[in-house]
Amino acid sequence: MLRPILLTLALACATPALATPEYVLPTLFDVTGVAANDMLNIRERPDASSPVIGTLPPGARGIEVVAERKGWAQVNTRERSGWVNARFLMYRTDVWEPGKLPASLRCSGTEPFWGLSQAAGGMAFSTPEGGDRAMELRKVMDDGRFRSPVRGLIAGDARGRLTAVIRPEQCSDGMSDRAYGMSATLILDGSGQVSRMLMGCCTIGQ
Repeated sequence: MLRPILLTLALACATPALATPEYVLPTLFDVTGVAANDMLNIRERPDASSPVIGTLPPGARGIEVVAERKGWAQVNTRERSGWVNARFLMYRTDVWEPGKLPASLRCSGTEPFWGLSQAAGGMAFSTPEGGDRAMELRKVMDDGRFRSPVRGLIAGDARGRLTAVIRPEQCSDGMSDRAYGMSATLILDGSGQVSRMLMGCCTIGQ
């Protein structure tokens, strides 16, 4: 009588609900399955009859997808977001690697304006009044989940330290119709700078 019970338990543990997801958004995709003489339409809404607001070439690579809805993927084109048929996209496995940042990661905020990106093996923090400031990247942390975009980082220079937490969630820059899939919280502290906290959005799109 024990054998059927054990088999039932084994099957329950193997259900798809417990499977590790293949990817977590936002992440990067490559266009696939589009004819060389054709284009992948970006539509205003996730609907095949919705107006076309842009296109992607058949060989496009590194397309950031920030959300999904019933077989459609939300991407950005110029200063707005749109939707493409997800069956023409293939996700990349080299984006969110443990303890690393994607090379294309950029974060920014408004009121006050600031920017953060990778540069020359470190981080570049910028503001309109202070210009570009090169910082040593001292630590990159992740939450241990498979292909998770959650990141914490510590950077700094002689003036002080920058600590940032980046996490996946819908975010708006308040200035455009672009859809961002990550938010960022920055804390600046140290003897050579004013301690403050900054909020903004991040992207890994080209």
